[in-house]
Amino acid sequence: MDYDTYESNAVELAVDLANTGRDVPGWDETFLTAHEDWFTPGTSLHAEGRDVARLAALADLVRSLAAADDQASAMRGLNDLLGLARPRPYATDHDGELHLHYAREDAGLLEQVTTTVAMGLSQLVVQHGWQRLGICSAETCDDVYVDTSRNASRRYCSNTCASRSTVAAYRARRRT
Repeated sequence: MDYDTYESNAVELAVDLANTGRDVPGWDETFLTAHEDWFTPGTSLHAEGRDVARLAALADLVRSLAAADDQASAMRGLNDLLGLARPRPYATDHDGELHLHYAREDAGLLEQVTTTVAMGLSQLVVQHGWQRLGICSAETCDDVYVDTSRNASRRYCSNTCASRSTVAAYRARRRT
């Protein structure tokens, strides 16, 4: 698992979790199944009520970290995430490349997700700054994104949102 760049898979997992719509029944199963390659083989991908609530709370923590407007807020959010993690790093080459996993091999579903998300985001924030994580500026979107631009100037989660916002601003100017 790649933890040491702002484009890491662990950060992508965190962003996907934060952007998962939780208003649909079974959202947790859909998310977990879509990301099953993150889990130790044999891990049950079925979350019960309390674990579903914890997964939702984890998504909220990621979102609050992305919404931070100063370093102190970002550090509080990051430390809240790290407080939930139970890292037990170990080296593995299961995919042909030597790398680290941070959740213990026999950890349950929630521990694996929480630790992976916390460690991935901590690497992002510490190495690249809390400003690299944000929430889309488009009026109709509130997706979390990672700013991978050279000059840290990204404001939208996608080119689609950026284009819609540009067109809307252009049309608003033309009306006046």
